[in-house]
Amino acid sequence: MASNSSDLVDVDWSAFDPWRITPVRHRLMEHPLLQPDQLMELGKRLESNGRVRTHSSGAEAGTPFNAAPRLHPNRMSAAETLRQIRDAKAWMSLLNVQSDPTYRTLVDDVLDGLKSRIDRLDPGMCYRGGWIFITSPNTVTPFHFDKEHNFILQVSGRKTLYVWDHRDTAAASEQSRDRFHQHHERDLLSWNDSLRERATVFHLEPGQGAYMPSTSPHMVESGDDPSITVSFTYYTDGTRRDSLLHRAHERMRAWGLTPPAVGQNAALDACLHASFRSVIAGREWARKLAGKIPRSDGAPYAFTSVH
Repeated sequence: MASNSSDLVDVDWSAFDPWRITPVRHRLMEHPLLQPDQLMELGKRLESNGRVRTHSSGAEAGTPFNAAPRLHPNRMSAAETLRQIRDAKAWMSLLNVQSDPTYRTLVDDVLDGLKSRIDRLDPGMCYRGGWIFITSPNTVTPFHFDKEHNFILQVSGRKTLYVWDHRDTAAASEQSRDRFHQHHERDLLSWNDSLRERATVFHLEPGQGAYMPSTSPHMVESGDDPSITVSFTYYTDGTRRDSLLHRAHERMRAWGLTPPAVGQNAALDACLHASFRSVIAGREWARKLAGKIPRSDGAPYAFTSVH
């Protein structure tokens, strides 16, 4: 893969498409901030601020992602889970690690190394985030999707990543994407084991990873050893436009209309984007006047209240 030797992630930039699933490689396996002792300390800090998400190994591919912690609770603290991860029968995500000053440097180191090349095709990198997943053997990340573009990198252990094209309406309907962007709900996603046949499958080992565009449905199964995986996420001008159009379409559905899929009617998309962008800009201006912090998806880093 063509890469600058100073980059921490290797991408074949000659073939890179910001809306296509892509294999990558990386050099983060020995990074000091991704070692178990440092992650345990990070887990303690984030848990005190409610930035740890966890469930037991009872969760399956079809478990509703948002409800997994409630349906399959892990009663141990973050530190206890990380200390006993081989036998904890648990899945744990350290959320929004960019909120921690030490780990923000890691997020920036990785994304700064990618930004100049990404900008050529997909400018406007913003809303940066970092997520670290520590899982017991044979645990599952339930089927779901996320708003951000995502570089997911395997640090230790092995995982099988199933990921579906963001335009695959058999994996996720257009309506499910509209609802997700407007309400951050994934309740219209439905798992069926036959979907495996439609997926791009990565058998990830340390040093390997994948790039997933915004709203690419995915599901992950860890192997027979504990696993550490890290994701670096961000928005761009393109993802923000796509998200706004989905939100506009969800509003149209509430009015009893059935809009064409995002991207199918360029004139309608342009009209909706201009109209809804003006409304959002007005709301942000009003928040500023009221002395409140704007909640723009163009912020430099992801807000910690959204995951």
